[in-house]
Amino acid sequence: MQKDFTVVHIITRMDMGGSAQNTLLTALYHDSQHYNVWLIKGSTLESAMTRTETKLVEDQLETAKKQGIEIIDVPSLVRRISPTNDLRCLVSLFRLIRKAKPHIVHTHTSKAGILGRLAAWMARVPVIIHTPHGHVFYGHFGRSLSRIFLQMERMLGKITHHQIALTPEESNDYLRLRVSKPSNISVIHSGVDVHRFIKGAKQRSRKRKELEIPPDSLVIGYVGWLIPIKGVTYLVSAMARVVEKYPQSLLILVGKGDDKGEEERKLKERVERAGLADKVRFLGWRPDVNEIMGCFDIFVLPSLNEGMGRVLVEAMAAGLPIVASRVGGIPDLVKDGQNGLLVPPEDAIALEKAISSLLADKEKRKRMGRTGTKMCRQYSTEAMVAQINDLYRELLEKWSQSPDTRVRFLLDTNRDNLKG
Repeated sequence: MQKDFTVVHIITRMDMGGSAQNTLLTALYHDSQHYNVWLIKGSTLESAMTRTETKLVEDQLETAKKQGIEIIDVPSLVRRISPTNDLRCLVSLFRLIRKAKPHIVHTHTSKAGILGRLAAWMARVPVIIHTPHGHVFYGHFGRSLSRIFLQMERMLGKITHHQIALTPEESNDYLRLRVSKPSNISVIHSGVDVHRFIKGAKQRSRKRKELEIPPDSLVIGYVGWLIPIKGVTYLVSAMARVVEKYPQSLLILVGKGDDKGEEERKLKERVERAGLADKVRFLGWRPDVNEIMGCFDIFVLPSLNEGMGRVLVEAMAAGLPIVASRVGGIPDLVKDGQNGLLVPPEDAIALEKAISSLLADKEKRKRMGRTGTKMCRQYSTEAMVAQINDLYRELLEKWSQSPDTRVRFLLDTNRDNLKG
């Protein structure tokens, strides 16, 4: 069946991370009657995935193919910076975009956003959209490199028709830093399968037995990357103080470090030095995280920078009170005193006080958990895709009302068809 429009999504890597899952869900849930969808991705080798993760991603991509999505691998589309490789990637993306003849190119994450938008601009794509999935203007790199990224984003903003921020705070950052204009940016929360976590939380008793968690344990949980930007070091430091007040407390860390595993190794060494070996469990990456979350009593996200934090929505769906850093888009999701408590970043003492205050008050934990469950539905996958489809329609309508742009696109398409 002939589709009305073609949209090309571009992302550096497909794994089980938030940005990749958000991109895949967007592609899968497009209106199939109107959109022909391409997904251009880089190598997944950078993610150093486990066999289980790799199998899940492969199954997801196979499902996408069965739904008619064109999956294209570009090996040169990687996160690390290499002028020669990046130029090769730019040429590859340009050729693929010219072949796809899309009405929309939607790029995701920083590196794919730089090369993908340049290629789309060179190919005269009518509508170019970018979702950063959290910016890199602070917290990730040193001051000089962060400034370079900021200048690049300002320049690319001139060829980007629209940007999607995950939270109001992220949007404010782009406006304040003069990366976007108010008319060219929208806030669309990253979609989460909230039903999966609501259902998983009902397995609490069975799962706690399976994980051999003592019945009287008060479980503090974290789910995510074990890398410096996530601030897990401060959580481990806080745990040393929490255990003194609540000996039955237990910290469970679900996730893994970078491809070298260096940060994870350092965290384990820190746990050993603090004498917390029997109070901190490293579960690694797990496919059953929705059920594991149901075992927690409190969820903690001590990030130093965070675009949105999809995991916060998952924790809300699981009915958990949250302790999180007051950074990035987190305050847009965690309302201090309602569904959780906010603390300053890089502050182990503040983390300990917030965690201890919740451990001391079971009714407060339950109340905050119930509030979070009510709030989480506005961040569902269905809500996200509906908003993205509305944005696409709006931008395509604007494009269709610009005769010069439409005629140029049609002429370029016809010329390519004649060459073929």
